[in-house]
Amino acid sequence: MTKKELEALRRPFVKELFRKNKFNLVMTVAAAFLAAASELVISWTLKGISDLISGDTAIRFRTLLLVAVVGFALMLIAWALDRTFLSAFRARALRQYRAYAFDRLLGKGIQAFSGENSSLYLSALSNDVNTIEQDYVRMLQNTIQVGITFVGALGLMLWYSPLLTLIAIGFSLLPILVSIVLGDRAAKAEKAVSDRKESYTGMLKDVLSGFAVIKSFKAEKNIGRIHDESNDSVAEASKTREKVKLHVSYASGLAGGALQFGVFFVAAALALSGRGGITAGTAIVFVQLLNYVLAPIQVFPTFYAGKKSAYGLMDKLAQALDKNVPDEGEAIPPRLTKGIELRDLSFAYEADKPVLRDVDMELKAGGCFALVGGSGSGKSTILNLLMAAYDTYAGHILYDGRELKNIAPSSLYDLVSIIQQNVFVFNSTIRDNITLFSDFPKAEVDRAVRLSGLSKLIEEKGEDYLCGENGAGLSGGERQRVSIARALLRKTPVLFVDEATAALDAETSFEVLDAILKLDGYTRVIVTHDLDENILRRCTGLFTLKNGVVSEQGTFDELMDKKGYFYSLFTVSQR
Repeated sequence: MTKKELEALRRPFVKELFRKNKFNLVMTVAAAFLAAASELVISWTLKGISDLISGDTAIRFRTLLLVAVVGFALMLIAWALDRTFLSAFRARALRQYRAYAFDRLLGKGIQAFSGENSSLYLSALSNDVNTIEQDYVRMLQNTIQVGITFVGALGLMLWYSPLLTLIAIGFSLLPILVSIVLGDRAAKAEKAVSDRKESYTGMLKDVLSGFAVIKSFKAEKNIGRIHDESNDSVAEASKTREKVKLHVSYASGLAGGALQFGVFFVAAALALSGRGGITAGTAIVFVQLLNYVLAPIQVFPTFYAGKKSAYGLMDKLAQALDKNVPDEGEAIPPRLTKGIELRDLSFAYEADKPVLRDVDMELKAGGCFALVGGSGSGKSTILNLLMAAYDTYAGHILYDGRELKNIAPSSLYDLVSIIQQNVFVFNSTIRDNITLFSDFPKAEVDRAVRLSGLSKLIEEKGEDYLCGENGAGLSGGERQRVSIARALLRKTPVLFVDEATAALDAETSFEVLDAILKLDGYTRVIVTHDLDENILRRCTGLFTLKNGVVSEQGTFDELMDKKGYFYSLFTVSQR
């Protein structure tokens, strides 16, 4: 990706920091201007006092005192403006940045998101945002104030002694070179920390999700070793970053010190020689003003490095969010009249490793179909393809005769819903988890509750019952019923069920599948490991998959009479 393309991707993220935030920024700039003015007024006062002590009475003591009071008044006004508007600017900037990034994330399609590492986004919206705040947003106002003060101080220095000012500018070249050389190193070090934190966040997510497995297999030591390795990696990257920051800070400090002492000794030499019109007060005020000239030399390299680091993190997020499949294609009505057809469907996640081969299926509208087979036979892959998670398949997937690749994803999701094994439940009320925080008429919610079998739970605990983190307050069967209710509330005519009962006991599994089978008027496609005769007999048709191929299809009785692969699977499952 070219530099211009990267800048174009980053630009809207940077804009979000300032959108509807310009007034706050202007007021912080005004505060910076007043603060700079107060510091320059005080410097001028110090020169007048020094010259007055040396015998120069061109400026009266009372005048100097009045000017000093004005300088401190300006400083108080600047403090009041900063107190009011600076925190508002920072808070709005980060809130808008996060909101924009999150909206872009929600705008990604299933197809684009399915192959990505979610840890990237977890890190980008937490650790990286904190870094952007510290290294860029917080530094911005300070840098503006330092820049304004620098311009004012430089103006005064030119007024007092153009010769000495030119000498100071010459000494300033060294700190500028330090900024240029070390800025890129700081940006690279910050990105390395972000990458390591992203990896660490992903590892933590895996550990917390699989905590029960770790404990039951007594794998604590191995997992602890993996954690320590990832933690050490973050620490090493952080140590490198801090070293680079120290290099920037000390190199800038040394260069600034060379500037300050060099100009001071030149001023002293000119004052002692009586050349250049340098008085004792001028020499003293030059030292004072050099602090303001020195400040940007110390601050600008840090800000420049921080800005590059922040831009690097923004670029990383912007590139990830840009990888999306546009919501293009034909809009279709949210109804299924004929059915879904798979013709010569083949698919592979990796080249030369086919998962499905020449699959043919006819799923008539209003029917209930079960996909059965051993692990890895391709059952769940078929549902993923039906949900448009991938468009790299060969063959055809037809909804009422329309090719899936030509259907707009948003339109497809008005037609189909899916119930999966892992049901995500928010730490909110049962009603919020059913409605997903949308407003629905009470009658529609009550219907979804009744048809999904949640009525008893609602009667016992109430619809305002808090489900707990990831549904910890609900049983596995209750979480699945919440998922069914969600799908029913959307009123999509097609319902996919992907191993929804895999983690449930036999009785609960039967109850959940029974509730799905009772949903008349829906086209249901069920992937199940549970070969329960009472369930399978009620299905319109069964498809038995083996090594990515449909080996048999028919009703339960037809497949049992064939005494083929399905018969073997069913017989073994009953033992």
